[in-house]
Amino acid sequence: MQPDSLAVAQQNLLDQEPVQKTLSIWELINSGGIGGQIIIATLAILLFAALYLYFERIMAINKASKIDSSFMNNIKMNIMGGKLDAAKMLCAQTNSPVARLIEKGISRIGKPLEDINTAIENAGKLEIYKLEKNVSVLATIAGAAPMIGFLGTVIGMILAFHEMANGGGQIEVKALAGGIQTAMTTTVAGLVVGIIAYMGYNHVVVKTDKVVHQMEANATDFLDLLNEPS
Repeated sequence: MQPDSLAVAQQNLLDQEPVQKTLSIWELINSGGIGGQIIIATLAILLFAALYLYFERIMAINKASKIDSSFMNNIKMNIMGGKLDAAKMLCAQTNSPVARLIEKGISRIGKPLEDINTAIENAGKLEIYKLEKNVSVLATIAGAAPMIGFLGTVIGMILAFHEMANGGGQIEVKALAGGIQTAMTTTVAGLVVGIIAYMGYNHVVVKTDKVVHQMEANATDFLDLLNEPS
């Protein structure tokens, strides 16, 4: 009898041991109810939009930054040789912001230098606007995604406390913990989307600044060329 009692006691201890519960991301999302699912779906759409805008801008900026290293030398040779049409043709054949700035300056040759500088600056503003297209949307996603995730958490907490109030004090801690866990999922998702969008935004800004500096340097070289004595 004693061995049997010992075996029963050991079995009872094994039955009382907590079982570690694993929860997949998909189960965690589905357990959040319709409100949590809407928040997660919204964040998924924002993540897709952020990735699309990031890669689209990076490809556009990389394309804009590519220019032949001999471009300015050829422009200088044509201008010094009086071949303005050839210089314009070279600019037209080069699809880059720098080439369009130089083309605008060449079209103003013969006018006061201040007018040429103003024309180049105005063309530069237009090129910068093109480079920064939709970048503000990426910044908005970086700021809005964490707030949307936090909104989902607040909604989940309100629902959890509502259930606790309706339970008349009899609600299980397990059920309350599950609701809070589900609510926190939206915050994590919002932070992930926000961090990705923020990093992408900063990278795009850095790449854009490099192209802007390239434009400024080449525009300065062009104006210096016009200032050189004949």
